[in-house]
Amino acid sequence: MANITKAFSPLPLYLCQIGSKRSSIKVSCRSSNRWNFQEDLLKETSHLQTSYDRDGFNSTKFGLLVKDVKYALRTQINNNNNLVLVDTLQRMGIEHHFQQEIQSILQKEYEQNTFILKYQNHHDISLCFRLLRQEGYHVSADVFKKFKNNDDGTFGLNLNQDVNGLIGLYEASKLGVEGEYILDEIAKFSGDHLNACLANSDEARIIKETLKYPYHKSLSRWKNKSFNNNFKGINGWGKNTLKELANMDYFITKEIHQHELAQVFRWELSAMMDLPEYMRSLYKALYNTINSIGYNIYKIYGQNPTQNLQNTWAHLCSAFLIEAKWFACGMVPTTDEYLKNGLVSSGVYVALIHLFYILGLGVSSMHLQDISLMSTSIAKILRLWDDLGSAKDENQEGKDGSYVEYYMKENKDSSMELAREHVIKLIEDEWKQLNKEHFCLMSQSTRSFSKASLNSARMVSLMYSYDDKQSLPILQEYIKSMLDGNL
Repeated sequence: MANITKAFSPLPLYLCQIGSKRSSIKVSCRSSNRWNFQEDLLKETSHLQTSYDRDGFNSTKFGLLVKDVKYALRTQINNNNNLVLVDTLQRMGIEHHFQQEIQSILQKEYEQNTFILKYQNHHDISLCFRLLRQEGYHVSADVFKKFKNNDDGTFGLNLNQDVNGLIGLYEASKLGVEGEYILDEIAKFSGDHLNACLANSDEARIIKETLKYPYHKSLSRWKNKSFNNNFKGINGWGKNTLKELANMDYFITKEIHQHELAQVFRWELSAMMDLPEYMRSLYKALYNTINSIGYNIYKIYGQNPTQNLQNTWAHLCSAFLIEAKWFACGMVPTTDEYLKNGLVSSGVYVALIHLFYILGLGVSSMHLQDISLMSTSIAKILRLWDDLGSAKDENQEGKDGSYVEYYMKENKDSSMELAREHVIKLIEDEWKQLNKEHFCLMSQSTRSFSKASLNSARMVSLMYSYDDKQSLPILQEYIKSMLDGNL
């Protein structure tokens, strides 16, 4: 796998850019204030060296820390705190070192099917429900019905004291699928009351972050820093062990991302000054990359997907041309036409089909149709979220297209606020469909693909979190943290 990883290393971050009609231009433009850190980035990555060697990484100590945590997981520390430990490992971004132990714990919880009686408070049941669901276990949302007070719909919470219970319910509600109305009720109930707690709670910062970036819909690696800084241990255990392990793992991961960033930015930034030359350079780079990827996959798995990869890129370019024709001719597509083409031009399917073959699934029982449903949901989330940002000026002068814009033209009585609410509802519905597809693909052979695909949807909110100045401060902060930040 080493050869193919090396050949393919620019793809993850590069493909994150092609989904945005704006960022593909902004990244290449030196004068853009949104990407004014680009020259510093180039300087930082021009002489990369191994961060964890430079900072005194000790592989022996790392191994001992992993061993300590594995022992804690196997002995299920402090009674029911094994689930808290699993959640902590995931939020710290180090759960990949303990997959066997985590699966053993969750499998036991699922097989015993006793957590409805075993856990009595809202937080514990919500945590167990969320951990099992996100790993593909079928757990009925009816477990929450015992809390619901049909008279006032309060779900039996002391709203003045149980902020953790509200947070737990809110986080659990994000793993719902279509038709699970109890989770819709929980989402509204917990969301409304958490918003009401913002003014008076000591945990206002945590509440605000939960509401804006719930765990299931967020990129965990980006949320690690905040969690690690505030981690106090689990009933007196693990504070130093887990923090030190997370820091050491962070330096390893940081090195990988640094090399990816360096390769993404060896691209010629001045190519846009000469369009014909730029097009030739782009074609050559794309042609060589696709053939290199196909060849490496063939060496490893005995299957050459080059033709399929080329066809996928051809479809993407065709979708770009359709959009260019609309804008050049002043055509106004319907919202359905725009979104149907936008699912292709988002670039999501291009990214996922490469992932499909790299993981060797082309020679498995999994079919391309299986990824098409998941990619459709992710692409719709990306395109609609992106268009929420373009609903404001963003200096596009009406040449970029937006679902919000076309929706308002089709619905003359709709205000900008109503149009945005409609788009947000569409995104929420698509997350439910994505959850459903994710659960279906969480078998042993497709687990990695499903998780990686879900992460691409989680990346969307990070990529398109525009501020009032139409900049992307959160994305800039995340990239910079990969270069010089610490946990």
